[in-house]
Amino acid sequence: MTPPIRIAVAGALGRMGLVVAEAVEAAPDLVLAGRFDRPDAVDSILSDRASALEGADVVVDFSTPAASVALAGEAAARGGPALVIGSTGFSAGEIDALAEAALRIPIVRAGNFSLGVNMLMGLVELASAALSPADFDIEVFEAHHRRKVDAPSGTALMLGAAAARGRGVDLEKVAIRARDGITGARPEGAIGFSVARGGGVIGEHSVLFAGEDEILTLSHSARDRGLFARGALAAARWAISREPGAYDMRDVLGFRG
Repeated sequence: MTPPIRIAVAGALGRMGLVVAEAVEAAPDLVLAGRFDRPDAVDSILSDRASALEGADVVVDFSTPAASVALAGEAAARGGPALVIGSTGFSAGEIDALAEAALRIPIVRAGNFSLGVNMLMGLVELASAALSPADFDIEVFEAHHRRKVDAPSGTALMLGAAAARGRGVDLEKVAIRARDGITGARPEGAIGFSVARGGGVIGEHSVLFAGEDEILTLSHSARDRGLFARGALAAARWAISREPGAYDMRDVLGFRG
């Protein structure tokens, strides 16, 4: 009989950390190897971070960019465990640090672990390739709960990147992330972002292709955080058999190539 995969949860006191731990405990092929949070956190469910890393095959981390980078550095120095990272809002330097760690361990990082969202990204890329920027403007809309600290969301940026790939352009060169005052006419080929924060919204994302005479909208609504936990655990199962490297959900789901 195959032994269960040992999962540790980082950011264990956060909303997603609690959901992930619950999903691990409900899965017959997984076992909870430990939970840890920020160094000053005190809670009876928490275990020692070093012991959790020692006893885990994979760490699932929904915390903060700085915490995820520190965790990746520590795991890389130890030669493991593999990491599944769902934190968002990374700076370019932090992404470089994760890439450095991925030279020694497998790291699956995604702004969203939903199967539906990853399917949506593929559809957005296809639509943006087919619909000319001269005829269709692209706007990415997203809404999240009031406690989310980064904007646009990691998922919105992933959708914007998919649209940019479809058009063969660099997102950073065409993105419009904020509008205020007299902004002038919209530049042709721009990919805009609109953000809402409020209440307990789990996650709403839409990509609008706006032409003069018609509008195409592709969208996804999250109804339960459990869907993100299930996707993250699917990534964990996938990651344990991989060579060191930087991966995302397109790798996990076999969408590449």
